[in-house]
Amino acid sequence: MKNQLDEGKPLFLQIKENIEDSIINKGMNHGDKVPSTNEFAAFYKINPATAAKGIQELVLENILYKRRGVGMFVAEGARDILIAKRKEAFYQQFVVPLKEEASKLSMDLNDLVQMIQRGDHDEN
Repeated sequence: MKNQLDEGKPLFLQIKENIEDSIINKGMNHGDKVPSTNEFAAFYKINPATAAKGIQELVLENILYKRRGVGMFVAEGARDILIAKRKEAFYQQFVVPLKEEASKLSMDLNDLVQMIQRGDHDEN
């Protein structure tokens, strides 16, 4: 877990992303128990309801599941779901604007590939 939360972003979202990152980076795997809302609340010094909101979103997305009386666990296929979601977000956030700007500059795919493959020493 990250030691600090960013005040500029909703706390529940940061809890959610923290768990997602742990799953993507294989810090937590299918079947692993996730820290409880009270553990998150104590660690980050936040309201347990805030932590619960982030965890609940992951339940709704089939990333976590609840075992009654035991806790929350990482669902089967969670990592694949998260990677697919992040790839789509990456595409929308970075690739679409990149393609739009390249089009404005009359750049084709080969130009883009060359720029991506270019080393730091070739900048300009």
